[in-house]
Amino acid sequence: MIDLSGFDPNSVANPNNNIFGLPFTEEDARLVILPVPWEVTVSYGAGTARAADHVFKSSWQVDLMDADGKGPEPGWKQGFFMREPDKKLLLKSDYLRKEAELYIDYIAQGAEVEQNKFMCKSLKEINAGSVYMNNWVYENARDLLAKDKLVGVLGGDHSTPLGLMKALAEKHGDFGILQIDAHCDLRKAYENFTYSHASVMYNALQEIPQLTKLVQVGIRDYCEEEWQLICSSNFKVVTYFDKMIKERQYEGQTWKLIADEIIHNLPQKVYLSFDIDGLDRKYCPNTGTPVSGGFETEQVIYLIKKIKESGRELIGFDLVEIGVGDNDWDSNVGARLLFRICNIMVS
Repeated sequence: MIDLSGFDPNSVANPNNNIFGLPFTEEDARLVILPVPWEVTVSYGAGTARAADHVFKSSWQVDLMDADGKGPEPGWKQGFFMREPDKKLLLKSDYLRKEAELYIDYIAQGAEVEQNKFMCKSLKEINAGSVYMNNWVYENARDLLAKDKLVGVLGGDHSTPLGLMKALAEKHGDFGILQIDAHCDLRKAYENFTYSHASVMYNALQEIPQLTKLVQVGIRDYCEEEWQLICSSNFKVVTYFDKMIKERQYEGQTWKLIADEIIHNLPQKVYLSFDIDGLDRKYCPNTGTPVSGGFETEQVIYLIKKIKESGRELIGFDLVEIGVGDNDWDSNVGARLLFRICNIMVS
């Protein structure tokens, strides 16, 4: 166990330390954050591949007092550590992102992919690159889980955590996902990208037999294909639309009542998938696919806390789609959310 006697949590963060200015190594840390610098298939705004670096720097401004980190000692004393973003993965993302931009522009004009050999080659390379990324995340997460670490993915786009979900399924068996998001992400191979950011939950349902329940909260942008999948899922997918939540609150229902109902739909073991565009855009103005509406930060934290208080186990998490802007407001919000989620995870 690391000696913290010389560490002052009330002082300015030391940039020579790790995330949040904490002096832990990976070996010492209870929870390890795995950054995944990837945004190949984003369909609107880009920048999230570099979000982890920005969140890391913003984390030095986060004060270490958190009233939700319950226990005899603050949660951070169990150790949080973030790995450096993998440069090889980032370079691959940058290269394939350029290919994807050309491809998306081509199909947006109604052109037939089969008639263009270059586009066929690009699509094949992009899909192969996404398989590589998924395997990279899976292997890194599996190794950390074998060391009894709690693991969280910091994206990157929403396609990035599938490998972590698969590794957790192998370790824990049956589990459910709580998805905070503006989008369903239930499209099959959106834009012909098998592992699109808009397809991550579809792929999880198809490829992870241990996934017994998907509960989506805050959804406010979806297509007919996704609606049909939800309706035909026999309640394996339960979706709380933003409109529905707000109308229930307008008519007098409390967020506690709705949160309790959401949690009632979840099994004993829960994975948290948090796309930051589930929040009101004032908190994430540079996220890649913004939609009007959304949650306050405290609403989401309240829901996550209530999961733990219900006796359920949070087995892992992702925080994705954080944008990169001129004043780093997005990463400031992301860093604070990350700290609070980490504290709840180890509480």
